Amino acid sequence: MPKASELKKGMVVELHDIPHMVKQLETKSPSSRGAVTLYKIRFSNLQNGSKLDSSLKGTEILPLADFDRVPVQYSYCDADTFYFINMENFEQYEVTRDKLSNQLPFLSEQQANIFALISGEKILAIELPQSVDLYICNTSPAISGSSATSRTKTAELSTGLEIQVPEYLKPGDLVQVNTITGKYMSRG
Repeated sequence: MPKASELKKGMVVELHDIPHMVKQLETKSPSSRGAVTLYKIRFSNLQNGSKLDSSLKGTEILPLADFDRVPVQYSYCDADTFYFINMENFEQYEVTRDKLSNQLPFLSEQQANIFALISGEKILAIELPQSVDLYICNTSPAISGSSATSRTKTAELSTGLEIQVPEYLKPGDLVQVNTITGKYMSRG
């Protein structure tokens, strides 16, 4: 069981018997001597998606949530339900669109390298890789001789995400996108 001072972004702990994921951490060091360092933590409830802000002393202990972390592949979407397949035993899991709202721009069919946090027979959350490769669907034409410049243009990717890419890229090019910042990293 970790102390509040040992928590890291992405860890899953139990608060009031409900699993919560650490989304943001901020340390508040008091200016007076003998005062206790406080940790402002934003949790995300993995059952209903609500946010919970909490201030904890560094010595407070939080129990880790009981879940399994298994590799899954995004299979397909049917209206508001997304289907993932467990890569170990080929069991299928369903996740509603509202649980994936921040991750939807980075999901493409048959995408692997995803981990699911599973409790019982239900997915609590999914963990995307640090970066994903997506195709450019629509952007203004490539400008010849612009490879040495650092100017950018807007490009729409295969998932509908719009990002800034270098001027020389064209539709059909594969680009690597950071799933945390949502920014262009490199050519895929």
